[in-house]
Amino acid sequence: MPAGTLYGVGVGPGDPELVTVKAARLIGQAQVVAYHAARPGRSLARASAAPYLPAGAVEEELVYPVTRGGTVHPGGYQGAIDEFYEQSAARLARHLAAGRDVVLLAEGDPTLYSSFTHMQRRLTPRFGCVVVPGVTSVSATAAAAGVALATGDETLTVVPATMPADRLRDLAAAGDGLALMKVRADLDGVRRSLTEAGRLDGALLVSRASRDGERVMALRDLAAVEDVPYMSMVLVPANQADQACRRAEAAQARPSAAGNEQSATCAVASAARAEPTLVTVVEPGGVTVAEPGGATVAAPGGVTVVGLGPAGADWLTPETARALAEADDLVGYQTYLRRVAVRPGQRRHPSDNRVEAERAAFALDLARRGARVVVVSSGDPGVFAMASAVLEVRADDYRDVPVRVLPGVTAANAVAARAGAPLGHDYCVLSLSDQLKPWPLVLRRLRAAATADLVLALYNPGSQTRRAHIDEVRATLSQCRDADTPVVVGRAVGDAGESVEVIRLADLSADHVDMRTLLIIGSSRTRRDADTGLVFTPRHHDGHLPAPAPAPDPDPAAGPAPVKAVVGADRRP
Repeated sequence: MPAGTLYGVGVGPGDPELVTVKAARLIGQAQVVAYHAARPGRSLARASAAPYLPAGAVEEELVYPVTRGGTVHPGGYQGAIDEFYEQSAARLARHLAAGRDVVLLAEGDPTLYSSFTHMQRRLTPRFGCVVVPGVTSVSATAAAAGVALATGDETLTVVPATMPADRLRDLAAAGDGLALMKVRADLDGVRRSLTEAGRLDGALLVSRASRDGERVMALRDLAAVEDVPYMSMVLVPANQADQACRRAEAAQARPSAAGNEQSATCAVASAARAEPTLVTVVEPGGVTVAEPGGATVAAPGGVTVVGLGPAGADWLTPETARALAEADDLVGYQTYLRRVAVRPGQRRHPSDNRVEAERAAFALDLARRGARVVVVSSGDPGVFAMASAVLEVRADDYRDVPVRVLPGVTAANAVAARAGAPLGHDYCVLSLSDQLKPWPLVLRRLRAAATADLVLALYNPGSQTRRAHIDEVRATLSQCRDADTPVVVGRAVGDAGESVEVIRLADLSADHVDMRTLLIIGSSRTRRDADTGLVFTPRHHDGHLPAPAPAPDPDPAAGPAPVKAVVGADRRP
């Protein structure tokens, strides 16, 4: 007799209407239906599948051992739970060996923190297995909160809240989206970690998502941990903290079905924003309006745009380090924010790398409301970075907001230093990206700089979508540069995996470049030392300093010429 098949069937987060069509069909055809339960007769998975259970199906209820408050098992908690899984697998194996298919119900999705995986691991060496995905509790939580889990190139991290506090704090500080499961076990620890990472203001507590009694609230407003059901999650959306908390506050202030009852609820915006207090008043007829209460006086705010340098803390200037430590809010591309050390109470606002104007406006708006805001860039903020974006937006709509710019070590200078001194004479800095300017303009400027025999520092030479451009760059430069012209290829300088190599212009190809690469193309004077391999461009041209300008012929009628002191004369070519 052929053995039966184990089906791991996800039944979603609790609402029977969220069970998929395929899951409902398999449940309805099942010979044996199995499910885990915290206590006899209390299985959330079975409750979700109840409308689809066939009459006469054999049910296997797998009741977890009671381990709260300790266990007498000689192996402790882990020993007790391992023994439970072994016994449960043996019960299901008897059905499978007899040729009966077993549908094992799993809350949410069978592959996400599910007890199904323990059965799968023990049974698949002997029996066939089919996994049917389900709607995850993470998706249901986001739907209940009305927020997106992630957009663009944002990252979503799903973790158990029982992980070590320092790891949770570091994950939160990175600014990515977070979905925290099993929060009831250590909710105080979760709040502590999020507070230290500056993410508490954006955190939402969602209980019983998709089921009766569903509740969404701002985690900062929770009064007592005892009020939190076991099946609760904390959601911290990436780059949506303010909107999420405002949505939660609005939901709490929403009038009930009895709508005519007079009530008032304070919806207080984050103190760091220094906004007027909003009092939500329910008017007769159930219409909700927000009226300003006693206005708070905003502390003087401002925006500081900083450059972190090309990599780690060694490249950070003391001036920038002080600005970062004193900031209330940090705003920037999420990859760069991860490089900034966490300071308790500091709020982080990560965003996509393609929304510079929106990021600048957001930072200026925070500052107008009284926050000390630091906008973070890599390298130097004034070189293809956020300083110009902030000043441009400020010129249009935020002239009242003070802005200062702090310099950083540029990628060009960092790569040049690693290679020697290729920028020792006149040079030109160009970006090869065609995201903000047309490619023909890039080539025209490149050709002009090359014709002028300037050393070239080329940013953004390639990406996953821009592979052929570098061939055009090489062809353009080859019209006025020798094939043996030194080219410095620097990638991820300052990081552990940095690489710096010197190649010939004729050998430059798309294989040498990506978004973390900077190229330095030598001039006709640039050379490479045969002994050290260091590249440099001499400070002089053709071996001569410029000749002094000839003195004018004296005018006999004017008398003796006055003596003119020249202070700080610049003799550089």
